[in-house]
Amino acid sequence: MSSKSRAVSAKGVDEFKLYITRSLPVNSVITCADNTGAKTLQIIQVPRHKGGLRRYPSASIGDNIMVVVKKGPLTLRKQTFNAVVIRQKYPVRRVNGLRISFEDNAAVIMTPEGEMKGTDIKGPVAYEAATRWPRIANLASMII
Repeated sequence: MSSKSRAVSAKGVDEFKLYITRSLPVNSVITCADNTGAKTLQIIQVPRHKGGLRRYPSASIGDNIMVVVKKGPLTLRKQTFNAVVIRQKYPVRRVNGLRISFEDNAAVIMTPEGEMKGTDIKGPVAYEAATRWPRIANLASMII
């Protein structure tokens, strides 16, 4: 078995993920940062979340989430999709001591196979999400 990391379906790259404060609980409404037509998304589930009793599952940058389209075209509304969080307002502490926070909470819609549904990403993408999801890194115009 090789030690190289590789993208495995919708899981992202299987590597050690640094601790990022999970600031997006279930039922959070976030913006959609791709060109699928969806405007706002509501988080309904955080797959593979390990949490305490009576604690809402929460997501952070780079996490795979399940969302429902709240605003957008009628073909997308009220449908569930996989998505990946690419920005969060709550500050993220990096290894070099730098803290970075974004203007909004945003995600991009993905297919169950791990491919992006859209063809463009609006706004910056966090470095943590870009390293974990190579497909997002390819389409990102700006990685911070």
